[in-house]
Amino acid sequence: MMECHCHQRRKHATRQLCFISLAVVLLWSASIGATWIRAQDWKALREGMVAEIRADVIATRSYIGKGSLQPEVFAVLGHVPRHEFVPAEVRSEAYENRPLPIGFGQTISQPYIVALMTDLLEPGPEDIILEVGTGSGYQAAVLAELVGQVHTMEIIPELARQAEKRFARLGIANIQVRQSDGYFGWPDAGPFDGIIVTAAADHVPPSLVRQLKNGGRMVIPVGHRFSVQQLLLITKDKDGNLKTRQILPVRFVPLTGEH
Repeated sequence: MMECHCHQRRKHATRQLCFISLAVVLLWSASIGATWIRAQDWKALREGMVAEIRADVIATRSYIGKGSLQPEVFAVLGHVPRHEFVPAEVRSEAYENRPLPIGFGQTISQPYIVALMTDLLEPGPEDIILEVGTGSGYQAAVLAELVGQVHTMEIIPELARQAEKRFARLGIANIQVRQSDGYFGWPDAGPFDGIIVTAAADHVPPSLVRQLKNGGRMVIPVGHRFSVQQLLLITKDKDGNLKTRQILPVRFVPLTGEH
């Protein structure tokens, strides 16, 4: 009996060693994986993302009315480090052409949508742009490479603070952040050459229309959360007359606030 018990103890000890060895292997594998994620070629991943955006543009040309975007837009998307604008747990997915969660029930927009909305603004190097819905700050960072100044508004305090710190860390100096309800715009910084709204409203906010310069352009998703939203391009001519064009159906988080 003693020999049997010893044999059982040896089997139990062997089994424990196997479990410990497996745990060590799994930890080692996770460590190697994390090292690989840190060392991977972000530039190559961005190039792959841009290629997917180009394909999406071609696939949606019947909606957007063109088969390509401005070369400058593609160049900026191939330069701005999207992985710096997503949480660590989804960083390995940063260059997939889809939205990703950033916390607080919010998302970073699909790269194709970021590219399209940027292109629709037709940004110029001296333009002053208002963004409503900072989120992680990625859209603002893309615009900052193409325009003179970006004013971006975020209603969620923690997201606004995180974005401001992120811009400072990345050395992006031409973005100003305000934690406030973007529905009402930023009157003392306007009027704006372009306005971009990255959350869906159920109507176009009159305050934003007033803050758009004559000759300016606004890109905004409009519609309810549980119905089809439309991405709209609103242009204001030199006399202040408005023209609205539907671009394509989209899905955005809702514009929140007390309006």
